[in-house]
Amino acid sequence: MLPRFPAVTRYLSLAALCVAGPVAALELPLPPPGEDIVGQVQTVKAKYEDTFADLGTTYDLGYLEMVAANPGVDPWLPGAGTEVVLPTRFILPPGPREGIVINLAEYRLYYYPKGRNVVYTFPLGIGREGWGSPIAHTSITAKTPNPTWTPPASIKAEHAADGDPLPNVVPAGPDNPLGPFKFTLGTPGYLIHGSNKKFGIGMRTSHGCFRMFNNNVLEMAGMVPVGTSVRILNDPYKFGMSGGKVYLEAHTPLDDNGSPSVVDKHTAVINAMLKREDITNNLRMNWDVVRDVVAAEDGLPVEIAVPNTSAPVASAVPLDLQ
Repeated sequence: MLPRFPAVTRYLSLAALCVAGPVAALELPLPPPGEDIVGQVQTVKAKYEDTFADLGTTYDLGYLEMVAANPGVDPWLPGAGTEVVLPTRFILPPGPREGIVINLAEYRLYYYPKGRNVVYTFPLGIGREGWGSPIAHTSITAKTPNPTWTPPASIKAEHAADGDPLPNVVPAGPDNPLGPFKFTLGTPGYLIHGSNKKFGIGMRTSHGCFRMFNNNVLEMAGMVPVGTSVRILNDPYKFGMSGGKVYLEAHTPLDDNGSPSVVDKHTAVINAMLKREDITNNLRMNWDVVRDVVAAEDGLPVEIAVPNTSAPVASAVPLDLQ
């Protein structure tokens, strides 16, 4: 079994990357060519009344990514003065930096506006088990402010079985589960939309569509035109370059059939690495750190390789599957 990420290493990494005075990270400058990381890890001292849901709303972070970055901290009662890590440093998803890119494994959307050297990133709620969100390459086909909602027969049947029958049409307004705006995707039956609930963003709570905080979806509404491409990925392991070094960001893999095995995780990491031939040239991988990052699944980019001219790394062997 893979060991847990060593606490000393983890907090040394955070100390080097954290910045004081946290700010919401909606718009981030794109890195130069050959670089893949945006943003910085931040920390904030919790107030007595704070919850991870509250902090997520303030800093555009989802619930589960807050939990992953803060092991051992009570998400509903962090406690006054508790230092809370805000995971606002991201390795950009693989592939073209254009249009919208959704990575299911990190419950997050990235938007690259045309002609601007920036990226916007927002947390998402995605499809729960049995109602999974699709992996697809599609586009925005329509934009609708103040949408009504016509519940599909399958959802009406589910609610009826729970003693909560739905009307044929839910009018626009504060009780509408689509919130104040929706984007229709070319993949039939799927939307990006707001919500009538604060809780659930950054979790598997929907019937397959993508939920956003209402302020986020309204900001998107003013920027994203019809016809924008949408790539939906499921990449729990992202590799990226920054300053000539390789970083790995690991998230808990999504699997409706139970927890992935150590072998499954090992295979997924190697497959993700093979997609990035540029990261293995003239670099030495520290497989001990790779193993620790995969075990931690905390969503924080961690340095895993150095140039060959640097000091020797701790290990140069593949992942241990024991």
